[in-house]
Amino acid sequence: GTNKMERVPVTKIGFMAMKDRLRNLKEVERPANVADIERALEHGDLKENAEYHAAKEKQAFIAGHIAMLEDRLSRAQVIDPTELSGDRVVFGATVQLLNLDTDEEVTYQIVGENEADIKVRKISYTSPIGRGLIGKLEGDEVEIRTPGGMREYEILSVSFI
Repeated sequence: GTNKMERVPVTKIGFMAMKDRLRNLKEVERPANVADIERALEHGDLKENAEYHAAKEKQAFIAGHIAMLEDRLSRAQVIDPTELSGDRVVFGATVQLLNLDTDEEVTYQIVGENEADIKVRKISYTSPIGRGLIGKLEGDEVEIRTPGGMREYEILSVSFI
């Protein structure tokens, strides 16, 4: 099991995004939901009141989301990639890779689990590629087991942007 106080690495951008999301939940979504519940209560019989049940369900969702974000923020170890340097792959690094099988180049940034978004080439440090790259150096060749089989990459460059 994971220790409740275990630090969770997150980039500065990811941390700010979580704070914004939390503020929006508390200052916009929760008050709107409270108003929805109050309005539904005025409509009388709660057993038949779909509006009320939907609003109560949303209330539970919002509360859960707030709790999760507060937990993640409290444990966040904020890393600003622009303050890092070197040629070793660490959390926050942007890594340019050459796929040695296809000769295709691809660039990934290694980020926190809840920041990962393959569409913008951000991969989690816990993903197979993330785990395979961390600790390696520019120029290294790495073999990574992906869902599609073994892939071989050469690390062309490591940068911090």
